[in-house]
Amino acid sequence: MGTEALGVKGDKYRSHINGEGEKNTKWSLGAPPTYDVVNKLFEEDRFKEWPTGSIEERLQNLIKTFEMELFHKICPDDNKTMNTQKFTLTINGGKPMSLEEIGKVGGYRAFWQTSLGDRLRAYDPSSETPESYQETFKTTFPRGFALEILQVYSGPPVIAYKFRHWGYMEGPFKNHPPTGEKVELYGVGIVEVDESMLIEKVEFFYDAGELLAGLLKGPILEGFGYDTSPNSSLGCPFLKGV
Repeated sequence: MGTEALGVKGDKYRSHINGEGEKNTKWSLGAPPTYDVVNKLFEEDRFKEWPTGSIEERLQNLIKTFEMELFHKICPDDNKTMNTQKFTLTINGGKPMSLEEIGKVGGYRAFWQTSLGDRLRAYDPSSETPESYQETFKTTFPRGFALEILQVYSGPPVIAYKFRHWGYMEGPFKNHPPTGEKVELYGVGIVEVDESMLIEKVEFFYDAGELLAGLLKGPILEGFGYDTSPNSSLGCPFLKGV
């Protein structure tokens, strides 16, 4: 997967953030993101420490870099981990999305797409902007939401793997106070790459309710005008499949 292109100056796990190749990159927040805090969380709390150069370590760095580009780079042509002409993203067997379609929806919101009606959503991405989404989860997880690869089931060109995302709820989520507890999300990814190890297709399978259950378990904060009526988009007890 080209370890010479991953973990370059600026971040040990992600490439294409700094350097000559990024001097004209347009960033969603106006500047390159930094991952020092979440990298520390990753190193302190990971289950696996893969050998340097192993398929697991190389894939882990590739996916971290891919997520960074998808969430923080505005122009498709600035993405260097993907074959931008062929790339599609699919979430839980839904409709494949091109980079152009993801750009319209928003990188973060694309991962929360659901077929549930508005009234049945414990978290409604359609009501969020990229900025409000980042602010919400940055507040909830001040140390970030770390990622690690737990197992690789097959090698390129079709790479299937199990992943884990986690963070500590040390800030409020919507109307719910921080619990300080670890919140985890497990899933499976399938990545198809070309001969240059550029991602052409990626599919993710996970239950977002697994994450939301950890965020909504605390009591409702008073004074926030929280709506617990049946029409409330946050009041639904059915989290699975969100």
